[in-house]
Amino acid sequence: MPEQGPQGPDDAIAPTGAGGAMDLAASEGGTLAPGGAGPEGGRPAGEAARSLWSDAWRDLRRNPVFIIAGLVIVFLVLIAIWPSLIASGNPLKCDLSKAQQGPSPGHPFGFDTQGCDVYTRTVHGARASVTVGVCATLGVAILGSVLGAVAGFFGGAWDAVLSRLTDIFFGIPVVLGGLVLLSVITNTTVWPVIGFIVLLGWPQIYRIARGSVITAKQNDYVQAARALGASNGRMLVRHIAPNAVAPVIVVATIALGTYIALEATLSYLGVGLKPPTVSWGIDISAASPNIRNAPHMVLWPAGALALTVLAFIMLGDAVRDALDPKLR
Repeated sequence: MPEQGPQGPDDAIAPTGAGGAMDLAASEGGTLAPGGAGPEGGRPAGEAARSLWSDAWRDLRRNPVFIIAGLVIVFLVLIAIWPSLIASGNPLKCDLSKAQQGPSPGHPFGFDTQGCDVYTRTVHGARASVTVGVCATLGVAILGSVLGAVAGFFGGAWDAVLSRLTDIFFGIPVVLGGLVLLSVITNTTVWPVIGFIVLLGWPQIYRIARGSVITAKQNDYVQAARALGASNGRMLVRHIAPNAVAPVIVVATIALGTYIALEATLSYLGVGLKPPTVSWGIDISAASPNIRNAPHMVLWPAGALALTVLAFIMLGDAVRDALDPKLR
């Protein structure tokens, strides 16, 4: 009879591919790196095991698209928080005698139809757009991920009900829904727009999270945790979620730019943000009738909007390439 190696409470389970270990109790032993260490495991002695996240970060730091997009986004966030860093004027201070005038010393972008400085309003407009994009993305990601994880992990009636609910929401046209729902709201803050985007945006993240959880829960390390008596909550939070979150991050990052564009579209149509809130969509809407006579009024807020959306989409593409093992 062949001799068997010793087995006991110190045997361990390999960590997951996304960097999360089984995190068993101390009495259940330490965690072995995949493939072992040293010459027998194919990894030189002393070389630390890298997780999916560390590999992704290493790739992102070498990706010029990520670096450029990241710098643009950092700049946008800074001026959204402190617009006075580069624009000391008041975006609501207007002089009708200067209406539609072109660039002049101290006013590089000219003036709009009300005589407001276009440069100042373009800088201050970043706050509303970035706030809507970030808050809506966080809300969509949290709501969609939680519901998707519950449906994918437990299945049964939860999955059936939530899946049919997402089908209903997918059938609602976003712009038409905004025209109907937001037209009755008189609040001039960003929160009604954020709430509307979360209401109609969570089904996309839900489907991504549900599929990722269904795939992750079939892996061997989850089955091993179940056999060792791990609770459903522990398996979902400690073992499944870290390995299912990567697709959600990618989709949410790309969607952030889409939500900023959606806010501008709704504001352009008059149902999104409303004055006195400073928004690129509001400025584009006010300047569009005079685009032939004073194109500068549309050019700068539209250019800022396009640059912002492009930066977030490029960031999402770079993150997707780094987190998708098939693209390595």
